[in-house]
Formats: sequence, structure tokens, C-alpha cells
Amino acid sequence: MLLSRPARALAVTLFAALLAALIPASTAHAESRTVQGGRLDWGIKSSFQGYVTGPIAQGSWSLTGGAATVGGSQFRFHSARGSYDPGTGAFEAAFSGGVRFTGHRKADGTNELDLTISRPRIRIQGGQGTLYADMASKAKGSGRTNVSSQVPLATLHLGGIDMRGGGSPVALAGVPATLTAQGATAFAGYYPAGTRLDPVSLSVDVSAPQRKTPTAAPTAAPTSAPPKSPEPAKKPGPAAGSFRAAAVDWGVRRTFREYVTGSLAQGKWTLADGAQDGGALFRFTGGKGTYDPETGVLDAAFAGSVRFTGTHLDLTLGKVTVRVKDGKGTLGADVTTSGRTEKAVPLVTFAAPRLVPQDGLAAVTEAPATLTEGGAKAFGGMYRAGTAMDPVSLAVTVDEKAKLPALPDLGSDAATTPPATAPATTAPATAAASSSGPSTGTYLAIGAGVLVVAALAVLAAVRRRTDAPTS
Repeated sequence: MLLSRPARALAVTLFAALLAALIPASTAHAESRTVQGGRLDWGIKSSFQGYVTGPIAQGSWSLTGGAATVGGSQFRFHSARGSYDPGTGAFEAAFSGGVRFTGHRKADGTNELDLTISRPRIRIQGGQGTLYADMASKAKGSGRTNVSSQVPLATLHLGGIDMRGGGSPVALAGVPATLTAQGATAFAGYYPAGTRLDPVSLSVDVSAPQRKTPTAAPTAAPTSAPPKSPEPAKKPGPAAGSFRAAAVDWGVRRTFREYVTGSLAQGKWTLADGAQDGGALFRFTGGKGTYDPETGVLDAAFAGSVRFTGTHLDLTLGKVTVRVKDGKGTLGADVTTSGRTEKAVPLVTFAAPRLVPQDGLAAVTEAPATLTEGGAKAFGGMYRAGTAMDPVSLAVTVDEKAKLPALPDLGSDAATTPPATAPATTAPATAAASSSGPSTGTYLAIGAGVLVVAALAVLAAVRRRTDAPTS
């Protein structure tokens, strides 16, 4: 017997209600997530680096904005910020730092070649990937400087990479890249569009979407006021001659780090006792000592150590100290080589002319540093006294509201996450978050079964009602 129109309408309504109730549970995984912290490793073009520093251009390159080097010829950009949608694979992350290439020095002291690439950004959507960057370059011949923001510099070839379903961190390794037409123009015409660039690798931290907690129902006001809890004791201000917090940042020397991790030493460095890695620098924290904000005189000791090991190399710098007086600073450390320790060795000197607080923070930012006689001995004669070392940054807080400058954010270690490789792979960009419970497909199958059973039950009930004899 055919169902009446009201009966059919009732069945359809109940079916739709059941379906709507199940849909949110099956699509919750597709919420966009925040990218916060991580690094991008890219050599831009290794042959260009060789050209700049070679006998023709006789130039050099320098790092800006906290960028670092990694491996033999890669630059590391830091502090990723952006978004990632594991449902669609859409990904976008901007990084900090830059690199400047100069060469072909002219008689007037300027450089014919002057190219800066900074603030790279990766955007992936619909299987297409692009690397953008801020560009500043001198045009060949005219010497006119062109400055452009977020130029689509390189096309990323993502063949075989599925960006969907990733967890944290999201990692890509060795993604091929080619120069775009706009990138060729911004590159001062050194290479034509389509030129192969160095492959791109990245690793970024992704935060899970925050779920809204149910709002508690309002409760009736108490008939009598509860007893007041005692107010927390206020933290005392710093005593005369002391400070609240202090940190010192120093990368030792870029070329020394590259030597340690390069083909000769084939080594590494290890941080301990609270030292932190900022990519291009090491941060030593937990400063304790004395400081006079009126004169800028500082005498502080810091926690943390860094140990460099490799072929014929074992050097540890620990118990770092900084002394500032009369506008001049000295950074020292306990130096351990091959198991023997020499305490409080003055390593480098630097200028600190205005170490006075502003808004509760006294700071010296990237002050040029020079190796001392003791420092030259500590490095086994590798560098002479007077050699320029990495700059020193120093920060001291005397106010509870003041904060130490942020360290470049390299994100968490992606070593435990299988990175995607390119080309010719069907692996996801990163391992999906594991779960011991049923998968989304399982829930969909269960939901479909529930819908079918419910719909059949509704239809049966309606049919019984319509088939019943009337009195």
C-alpha cells in the first residue's frame, strides 16, 4: 500500500534530522589550525652562492633578522606563523629572517651585485605551491634598486605529495623549486624563468583546534557573602644592585659552526643546562649577579653550556659570564677541551655604551665582538686575537612588566615525524595523528547503518498506522 503524503513527509523529516545530527561529528577534523613556530631551510641556489663568493664576483653574503645557516649551503628562516587545514591540505606559513648577497665591488665602494631575499612565505592550495619573498636588488647595467614585497619567487613542484590529514609538526623535505617569471625579474635577471633552484624543506608546529567548553548554568546568589580570601603577597621589587632576569645571546662564529657541521669536522653541537638554540645564536639564561641601572655596570653569570664535537674537536663553553663597565663588555666562559677545564676565560669584548633601562629593559643588540688573546687560545689557535666573532646581544630586566626579547622560534624537532619527499611519493606531508579508536570512516559506516535502521523503523510504524482498520 502506498504511503500517504503526510506519512512520506514525516519519514523524510525524521531522516533529515538524523542525518544532520551525524554530520558535525564526521566533519570536525576539517577545522583549520594555527601554524606557530618552525623553520624553513633553503639554499636559494647553491651555484649562485658559489658565484657570489668566487673569483668573478669576489663578494660575500650576510644574514639578517636572525636567519641562520644549516648544513653545507642552506639558510634557515625561523618563527613560522600561518594556518593549515588538514581536511583540504591548504597550508600557508610565513617565516622571519633574510640573506643579502653582494659582489662586483666598484671603485666608489658600492656593489654592482646587491640582492636581498627576506621573509619567505610558503603557500600551498589545491596541489599547487608557491614560495613568496620580499626582494631588493640592483638591476644589471642601470644599477637601479628595485624593492618588491612578497614576490612569487619560486614554484614548488608537489607531485605525489598529499597535504591532507597531517598532524604536528607538518614537515616537507626536498621539494623541487623553479624560478617564476616575476622571480626572474626580482632576481635582477641573473637567471631566466624556469631555472631550477635549490629544493625547499620545512618543519612547522601546528596547534589543534580549541574546542568550546559548555557554559555552566548560572547559580543562585548566596544568601551571605563568603569570607574573603587573603590577598596574595606582592612580589618585592629588585633589591638595590640586583635585577629580575637577564640573558645573553651569542652564536660564537658562523664560520666555526659551519666548520663543525661540515665535511671536515663532520660534527655537531649539544646544548645543556638550560642553554637554548636560536638557529644563528645560543641563548644563555638564568642570569644572576649585580647591576647598577644608573651607571650601566653589570656583573652577571649565566646558566647553560654548548659543546662542539667532531673530528679532532671537543670544545665546551659553559658558565658564561658578562661584565660591563665604562661602556665596554667582556664575555667569558669556562672552557673545556679534551677533558681539561680552564675557568673564567675572557673570550670576546664588545661595546655596550648605553646599558641603561628603558621601560624596565636594558639591552645591547648585536654588538660587534672581537676575539681576545684568551679566546684565541681557547679555540686552539684557529683564530687570531682581534678576529671578528659573532655579535653579542644582552638583555637585563629591572621591572616585573618587562620581558626578555623573544628567541627565534625553530619549532619542535620533526625527526620523529616521517617527512614527505618529492617527487614520486604518495605519502602524506606528515604522519596523521594516531588514534586507538575507530577511524572517521568507521563512524560514517556506523552512522549510515543507524540511519537505515531508523528510517526502516519509521516507515514500518507509519505503514502500520495507515494499514490499521478504521472504526
